[in-house]
Amino acid sequence: MDSMMMGAMSKNMESMTDDMAMMDMSVLQACMDACSACEQACTVCSTQLMDCAPACMNCADMCNTMMRSMMRMQGMTPATMMSMLNACIAMCQLCMDECMKHADHSEVCKMCAQACQACMDACMAMKDMMMASA
Repeated sequence: MDSMMMGAMSKNMESMTDDMAMMDMSVLQACMDACSACEQACTVCSTQLMDCAPACMNCADMCNTMMRSMMRMQGMTPATMMSMLNACIAMCQLCMDECMKHADHSEVCKMCAQACQACMDACMAMKDMMMASA
């Protein structure tokens, strides 16, 4: 399914500005996958009723928004995409910091923090790819 979606997105991107159409689809897919995994981990972690729950819920929402925005690139400008990626990175950092406070005694918080780190890494790779193609 991923390859079918990426193919459809590639065709849609042909009508976009040159900056956005030049994206490496594998980097885009990896970022969407990391956002999805982080959303799921944060959602699970938020149910643990620890101090990190609010940050986890907010991070889950941000990751979902980031992923959905990448799925419909029409109307997205490079500046807007960079702002969204920065916001996602900031929210993941906050969530990871909160979850790391409990990671020693909560496997769920440890998993959530790891998913946040992976999402930040994927968002940074996306930003790097965009800057290289600008």
